[in-house]
Amino acid sequence: MALDVGHELTALRGLTIGELRHKYVELFGEPTRTGNKVWLIRRLLWRLQALAEGDLSERARQRATELAHDADLRLSLPRASKNVATAPNDGPRLRLAGKHRLPPPGTVLVRPYKGQTLQVRVLDNGFAYDGKTYRSLSAVAKAITGSHCSGHLFFRIHEPGVAS
Repeated sequence: MALDVGHELTALRGLTIGELRHKYVELFGEPTRTGNKVWLIRRLLWRLQALAEGDLSERARQRATELAHDADLRLSLPRASKNVATAPNDGPRLRLAGKHRLPPPGTVLVRPYKGQTLQVRVLDNGFAYDGKTYRSLSAVAKAITGSHCSGHLFFRIHEPGVAS
């Protein structure tokens, strides 16, 4: 039986969140706590498609389980050198102790951006990037991106206790 995804999508969009949650229970056999309509619609469409066209084969499921068990999972962050702060796109954020918002002078902030590795050195009275000195991290971020953005957010520097 072929599933008409467009028809199902239209039907699901017309339901309330309560009705979507009820349909979720019907299809998955367990309740959901989310009230995000877009997520519910996507998840329900995926399940309807899997039921109509078939899910992963048992062999594929077993292989996925094997790969998950064999994965080298790092449970702790590598120790960084004392004066280098790294900030990968999806990795940890640099957290500073005390009330200081900036790393100490001499620290090099490293940030991958559009295929390049950017390095900014913290100075006593500003920041050195690409042979120029800037007064703020935001000025460095603007020079890099071409538009205004928060330097602290761009370089992923957050105060302790702030969610990241």
